[in-house]
Amino acid sequence: MKNNLTKSLHQAFSLDNETALITGGGSGLGFAMAQCLVSCGARVVLIGRNENRLKQSVKKIGKNAVYRVHDITDFEKSEELVESVKKSHKNISILINNAGIHLKKPTIETEVDDFQKVINTHILASHVLVKLVLPDMLKKARGSILFTASMASYIGLPKIVAYSAVKSAFVGMVRSLASEVSSNGIRVNAIAPGWIETPMLNEALSGDDDRKKKIIERTPMKKFGEPMDIGWTAAFLCSPAAKFITGAVIPVDGGAHIGF
Repeated sequence: MKNNLTKSLHQAFSLDNETALITGGGSGLGFAMAQCLVSCGARVVLIGRNENRLKQSVKKIGKNAVYRVHDITDFEKSEELVESVKKSHKNISILINNAGIHLKKPTIETEVDDFQKVINTHILASHVLVKLVLPDMLKKARGSILFTASMASYIGLPKIVAYSAVKSAFVGMVRSLASEVSSNGIRVNAIAPGWIETPMLNEALSGDDDRKKKIIERTPMKKFGEPMDIGWTAAFLCSPAAKFITGAVIPVDGGAHIGF
């Protein structure tokens, strides 16, 4: 009985024979997701603009990781990217739309060009990649699409109006897309990270002890998260263990979105 349960456990969380395309995969949360998916048996293709960073990340992950240098806002080259990955890996069964940019400015200082750049990077780039991977997923009647949302999808945060807008839009995209394709065997979900200890967060909080204190005080678990907290959640959501989960936005935030 124990051996059967162990076998079932492995199968439930196995990503053997899966190929994941992860944007923004060279660092931070994307890198952690890549590590965890590979640990579960997947092959990963990391997408980013910084080749040196991608090379180092692939080296750390090992033989089941490769990279492609690509700017996701260069929409005209996105099809070439996807075809290249399909040629070398046969299929893309997992798409993780993780790449993004942050913009912190008061609303009255946020120009149209600023806003458009954030929209292009988060919303339009994700949409283009979804359109490109969906035909094969629909043909095979299987696949998993994952978005990286945010606490800004749930709560009001000052001076990030463009970022909040696109992260809130992800929630709508997940629900609409899930309602459209889930009957075809394709699951669509999102992770909404809280404050995770990454170089980006450390830079944002550098010299701002009051803000750091405020974050900890409103987080019921009284600490920051770690990148692997997001990585393992991604691995779970892409695995057979989550086969009945679609259209969900999962907060991984130590309770921050319900904290007082």
